[in-house]
Amino acid sequence: MPKKSASLLRAKSRAKPRETSRETSRAGAHRAPSAALDATPDLADRLHSAALHLMRRLRREDDASGLPAPQLSALSVIVFAGPITLGALAAAEQVRPPTITKLIAALERDGLVKRASNTADRRVVRVQATARGTRLLSEGRRRRVASLAASLDALPASERDALARAIPVLEHVARCA
Repeated sequence: MPKKSASLLRAKSRAKPRETSRETSRAGAHRAPSAALDATPDLADRLHSAALHLMRRLRREDDASGLPAPQLSALSVIVFAGPITLGALAAAEQVRPPTITKLIAALERDGLVKRASNTADRRVVRVQATARGTRLLSEGRRRRVASLAASLDALPASERDALARAIPVLEHVARCA
């Protein structure tokens, strides 16, 4: 332990008198609610980490599509949101409009999306997925789900049951934003 850290720890331990066992049990009773509160950030941190690791692992299945992740992400929004304006797509993807314009140009060139003008207002252009784009995205989802199902099959039934019970809570947390 570095010299500075050790001296700091000694100073902190001198500043706080030791509690007797009776005081400790009373203090523990008062700490229980804060301990539960302190557990929430830890739970959030662990859930965040697990979600990231799971998505990174499943994203490996997307390599088979041949598209970069930003294009797949934009295509996903287009497929599930239906025809969407470039501005709304940029907002959904949290990027600037010029970035979306380049992504859409590449997807359009590959025949995965097409632009459609609004008959009421020709200035408004919506992007929609082609059958090929929808199929490519569906195949990717099928690969990711199959990979995840294989991992879940390897778990004991009790752990799969615990995950099944947690899904409604996770869905609720996802919608709370």
